[in-house]
Parts: sequence; C-alpha cells; structure tokens
Amino acid sequence: MRVLRYGDRALLVDLESGAVPPAALARACRAQVDGLLDATPAAQTVLLTLDTRTDPSEVRRQLAGLRFDGETSVQAARLARIAVRYDGPDLAEVARLTGLTPDEVVRRHTSGTWEVAFGGFAPGFAYLVGGDPALAVPRRDEPRTSVPAGSVALAGRYSAVYPRPSPGGWQLIGTTSAPLWDLDREPPALLQPGDRVQFEVAA
Repeated sequence: MRVLRYGDRALLVDLESGAVPPAALARACRAQVDGLLDATPAAQTVLLTLDTRTDPSEVRRQLAGLRFDGETSVQAARLARIAVRYDGPDLAEVARLTGLTPDEVVRRHTSGTWEVAFGGFAPGFAYLVGGDPALAVPRRDEPRTSVPAGSVALAGRYSAVYPRPSPGGWQLIGTTSAPLWDLDREPPALLQPGDRVQFEVAA
C-alpha cells in the first residue's frame, strides 16, 4: 500500500494491491493508531484524519505494524437484516444480463451476507460488496432522473439501497421500507463501513 500526505493533518492510504479491504484497514486504524480523529474508507483508499498533536511520520510507522484479525472483525461487525420486495423494474433486465432467472437473481442476492465497503454519493448511501459475483451487472445505459427511496439496486460488483429520492443509473431489483437515513437516530446512517447486511425476501 502507498501512504500519501493529504494536506497538513491527513494521510491517504492507497490500497492498490487490493489485499486488504478498505473497511478492514479503517477498523484496524481506529483500534491501533494513536492520534487519529477519523478513518474514512472509499473504494480503494482510506483517508486518515489526524489530530493537531500527531506527527504524520509517526502514523506511517504505526501503519507498518498494523495487525488484521479478520475473524474477530467479522464477529464484531453489526449485522443488519433488510427485508426486500423483489419487484424492481430492472429485475428482468438483470436476469437477462446475468443469464439467470429472476428467481435465481433473488436467491443469489439473499444468499450469504454483503459487507459495507464505504459510504458516499448521498447521506446514508452504502456501497455493499461480497455478494455473488454472478450478479455483477453494468449500470443502465440511461440513468433515471428520479429513483424512489428504498430502491434496492445492483451496479458493477456493488449492491445498495437508495436512502432518499435521487437520480441514479443502477439496476433496480427491489424495494425496502427500511430507513437508511434518519436524522433522529444516532448515527443517522443505518449502515456503517464494516457492517454486514443480509437481504431477506419480505413476507
């Protein structure tokens, strides 16, 4: 991994090899790096924000000695169960793109757990990884100008739930009533990096 200066009080860790998931690195940093204000994972990087007393070169030294206990991290991660009505307007298109039946798309989407890799795009929007590789599909050729809140979607290797109405180009396979973003909740986002997500067919 490459560690780059990011202004006076931050470091950007580029995980170009892909050997360590960004969410796992962020968890390890929060637990083991002194003087850290925040660790923010993205698709391939983790931004480390340091307090004003911390020497960035000391953090570089600590990064070299980080320990990753994958089993402990999985056990400690929160599990969110999200009930989904698989009634999305793109379910048939996803089935065509993957060569699966719609029922098989649903079965594969609900088998196993996904992991929140990072957040972005909109408040409460979580990029989920770790699903069945057969469900990797391209974005729509023409994005929608408005995607309803609660839409469950696929794009590339990711799955996600739209927390609020917004434009979007992901393939919509279902809907959920789970509140992904709630300002009256602490934290407002239902899903945090490192959390696991189990999609379930709504009764």
